Parts: sequence; structure tokens; C-alpha cells
Amino acid sequence: MRAFFFSTCIGATAFADTCVNSIKLLQREGVEVVFKKDQTCCGQPSYNSGYYEESKKVALYTMNLFEGNEPIIVPSGSCAGMMRMDYQELFKNTPYEKQAKDFSKRVFELSEFLEKELKVSYEDKGSPIKVTWHSNCHALRVTKCIDSAKSLLRSLKNVELIELEREEDCCGFGGTFSIKEPEISYAMVSQKIQDIQSRNVECLLSADSGCLLNISGAMKKQGIPIKTMHLYDFLAHRIGV
Repeated sequence: MRAFFFSTCIGATAFADTCVNSIKLLQREGVEVVFKKDQTCCGQPSYNSGYYEESKKVALYTMNLFEGNEPIIVPSGSCAGMMRMDYQELFKNTPYEKQAKDFSKRVFELSEFLEKELKVSYEDKGSPIKVTWHSNCHALRVTKCIDSAKSLLRSLKNVELIELEREEDCCGFGGTFSIKEPEISYAMVSQKIQDIQSRNVECLLSADSGCLLNISGAMKKQGIPIKTMHLYDFLAHRIGV
């Protein structure tokens, strides 16, 4: 199988190792991964801020860059949701409507592609560990890939997944929201951190880089020593790829 890999903006700038591990997870299953060097943002920041015409230009560039029939794998429920759902909305009743619909059918968040399309089976090589999980808003409500992520975690025999009491609550990142409303954002992430602390776990996992930056940064500021890790780094570490 041949597939395109979309790294996302944060992946390219702050989570390069996560992108490498994501590609390794695909290659482990025999997937030939193609990385388009001219890829850029999916357009979500401008779209969420109401700049729809500007977002169309970015979206059309991305659709043209990834032209073909291969699946497009994204290690982020937020960006996958934008590319799969919001592109269709952007180009509704335009000459690009069919292109957007055809493109959207090829977009997969990595966990759902591993679980549903590749039907992976992992041997856990790590020591016993207790972890908890943060569901980012878009992965939960737009891409709806959280079940796949948790399924992969539960397949690891030495990993105990302890659910958060208020897992579906936003961490306060929300892209530009955390910049425009920093006080509200910090109050929200502080509530999230209290929930995480109450679980008595060693590590917080998520498949969203923005949420991880927000939560880990706030925990460091508050002097809380709980480790944070991206799902695809965690999986790669546990199975030794």
C-alpha cells in the first residue's frame, strides 16, 4: 500500500519526532509512505477565525498537492477533521465541490487507519504503566476517532488506561482561543490538570500536539511532574519500532 503523510504545522515545527514515529508505525505494516516536501497548513487556524476566503486558498493548495487516489494519513484529529469535513463546507456550491468531496474520502486520522484499515496487532514490550487519556475536541466531535486510539492503547497488555472523569471537557487550547482569551484558557486547563492529578497516573496521553503543548506547559508552570506523551510516540516506544 502507498499513502501520503500530512505532518501538520505543529508536527513540522514542534513534534518532528512524533511525525517520524508515525511514519515508522505505518512502515511497520508495509505501507510505502510519501512525504510531500511542499506541504503546509491545512487552513484550520484561519478557518476557525472566520477568514473563509483565505482558508479556501490554503485548502485548494493542499487538495492539489495531494492529488491522486492514495489515502492521506494525518497524526491529528483536528487537522484530519478540517480536511475531511470542513473542506467540503468551504467548497459547497463552488466549482471545487466534487474535488473536495473526493479528497475528503481519502483523509484518515492515523489511529483509525491503523486500527480499522490496517488492523494492526501489537506486542507490548514495555513495563507496566498507568496512563490516562485526553480527547481533543475535534477528534472527539468531528473526526470521531477516539475509539480507535483507545482501542490501540487497550491492546497493549502492560498498559492500564484510567479514564478521566471529565474527559470530554476542552483543555482550553482551541488554537487562537488560547491567544485571544488567555485567562479563560488557563482556567480551563487548570481544571483539566486537576482531573489528571486525581487519576494517580504516570503519564497523560493524547493524539493532539496543541493540547499536549497547552497541558504540559501549564503543568510545568504549576510544578506538576506528570509526564505527557503523544500517542504515536508512546506506541512506537511500547512496540519498539
